[in-house]
Amino acid sequence: MHPIVRIVPLLLIAAAPLHAQQPAVRDTTHLDTVVRLPDVTVTATRAPARILDVPLAVTVVGREELHAQGNRVDQALRSVPGVLAQSRTGGGDLRIVIRGFGARGAGDRSNAGTTRGIRILQDGVPETEPDGRTALDLIDLGAVEELEVVRSNASALWGNAAGGVVSFSTLPAFDLPFVQAEQQAGGFGLMRHVARGGVPIGAARGYLMFSRTEQDGWRRNSAGLRSLLNAGLVAPIGGRTDVRLHAVAADNRFGIPGPLTQAALEADPRQANAVYAERRERRHNRLARGSVHVEHRAGERVTVQGMLFAQPKQLVRSERGTYREFDRHHAGGSLGARWEHAASRNVSASLSAGVDYARQGGPGVFYSLSDEGGRGDEVRTNQREGSSNFGVYAQEQLSAGALEVILGARWDAVAYDVEDRLDPRLSDERSFTRLSPKLGLLWRLSPTRSVYAGVGGGVEAPAGNETDPVGTFGDDTIYGINPLLRPIRSTTYEVGTKAIEARDAGIVRAFSYDLALYWTEVRDEIVPYRGGRFYFSAGAVRRRGAELGVRVVTAPGVEMDLALAGSDHRYTRYAVDSVHYGRPGATADFSGNRVVGVPDVHGSAAVRWAPAFRREAELELAMQWVDGFWADDANAVRVPGYALWSAGVGLRRPVRLPRGLTLRGSLRLENLLDERYVASAFLNPDVVNGQPVAFEPGLPRHAVLTFSVGWGR
Repeated sequence: MHPIVRIVPLLLIAAAPLHAQQPAVRDTTHLDTVVRLPDVTVTATRAPARILDVPLAVTVVGREELHAQGNRVDQALRSVPGVLAQSRTGGGDLRIVIRGFGARGAGDRSNAGTTRGIRILQDGVPETEPDGRTALDLIDLGAVEELEVVRSNASALWGNAAGGVVSFSTLPAFDLPFVQAEQQAGGFGLMRHVARGGVPIGAARGYLMFSRTEQDGWRRNSAGLRSLLNAGLVAPIGGRTDVRLHAVAADNRFGIPGPLTQAALEADPRQANAVYAERRERRHNRLARGSVHVEHRAGERVTVQGMLFAQPKQLVRSERGTYREFDRHHAGGSLGARWEHAASRNVSASLSAGVDYARQGGPGVFYSLSDEGGRGDEVRTNQREGSSNFGVYAQEQLSAGALEVILGARWDAVAYDVEDRLDPRLSDERSFTRLSPKLGLLWRLSPTRSVYAGVGGGVEAPAGNETDPVGTFGDDTIYGINPLLRPIRSTTYEVGTKAIEARDAGIVRAFSYDLALYWTEVRDEIVPYRGGRFYFSAGAVRRRGAELGVRVVTAPGVEMDLALAGSDHRYTRYAVDSVHYGRPGATADFSGNRVVGVPDVHGSAAVRWAPAFRREAELELAMQWVDGFWADDANAVRVPGYALWSAGVGLRRPVRLPRGLTLRGSLRLENLLDERYVASAFLNPDVVNGQPVAFEPGLPRHAVLTFSVGWGR
């Protein structure tokens, strides 16, 4: 059955009762009335706005929910409708997919610790590099206060590789000094230590967080160790200016066990790929970043914001038969302004405009691999590589009664350069430019409900390692940058409705929902081949999908969450020659096939209960399900779907002890039924002896125990 046919009835059945039970907002002095919850605002839209006033699909996850989800980013994202986050080995090496963007983030070059196609920010600073890749080395949920996810294409605001936006905020809100210490232990050698605190310094606030996470890993060659420091200072100056200094640094090491064949998966899912194990494939990333943010209120209606950051990186890895050392310097900034003004007597307006620039570059030297997996004596590659992204944007938002209109556009220029020090003929440069427009309309049905529609363009330039033209049977000796790749260009049409309401009496005390439908036309979809060893552009893709998020809170202390997404992503024009499979001149037409890496249906559901005799305690039962998806363009290699149950018990609010101390703890069982499943897969994988080497198994049943004590706050 067509996936949209399968999902739409479920969405309508789930959403219909919500509309049916919503009376108009009345005088809140009467019982059983609808009341407004405190406004939920978002900043990932580049200007603070109520979530109900933004014509985009947006989800906000607060600290309490993040605390209950676990210690990994994929766990924090599983309750966001339409977002698929898969951890390859149970660590921070994620594949994040939002409406098909980021789907190719699996394989040799794609996702050994990086994701792509999605713009990821931390405290307003881009974790995403200029070419669209993102490593999550500097993100730790122990420091995160709030998580915002924009599922709509945001290229008109954020430019290249903004098929969606995931924004982390680590700025804690506090008026008094506080200290917290957390200890976590779990299966497969998981040990995690977190310490955080903050102190007012006059009118300023300083905060600090340190974490150390180590795990032996379930699969062989998957152990990891990461230490991270996150610190900041926020200070008002002169009543009109706020300054924030932020620093973050990490030392992250992890092994890469690699993909398995179906036979190896069934025989022993704990084993590593034999080649990966022999080479001890791994990454060791050491990086730091400092940033300064300034916001100045130039008048009652004008606000100016500026940000600068600098980020050195030292990256070492054993990968694809070589020992690789990279020195990278990522730096840039942004400058923007917002002007509140009146367009006419009955129309208020807000104009936002600004400019972003970032560049990353530095040398990369590849050596032969020693017998022990270390650095050999032979220099294989010696290059200086660089990429930059310059963007200019403007957006006008008009408000006329219940109507909101947003009109905006952004122009981006992405450039690459390679200087080959061993073979100067391979030195090369290439650049891409693109204009991305956006039009959005929103109608407030009431102060707590709205409907919206929008159309916008998107752009995603190929990532730096995707531009590498390494051939199938040896290095390319003609080009330094793949001449066949073009940027992904897309146009998205979207409609949706959302609500956030509460009642002061009755069984249902609060509920919210978020329903969105989208249609995206994509040109020049970038596709990985041979497990990600090289990339080229497919012709055209059509993406259609529906997403629903629902939360219901009832009087007896029960909360229910549902996140559901269905999609139909297909190649509409895609023919490829099969020279790399030993048939020169032959072609294959994959038009009409499903796009690789995207399940038809995925989602999650959770029920939480706080017993009346102990309201600070909470029991939870949750399930996450992912439909099967295709791993190859021919739709011959199927990755099976799965449904994972989890259960937890803990304190959702700290227990207060004498002398201002607080106590908190939880116990979670993940993969409760101990299901064997494939957590991620290499796309268009290598085929060895007739078997695709594609499957990366997920973690079996394991427990995670968390205990924390705090003072203050």
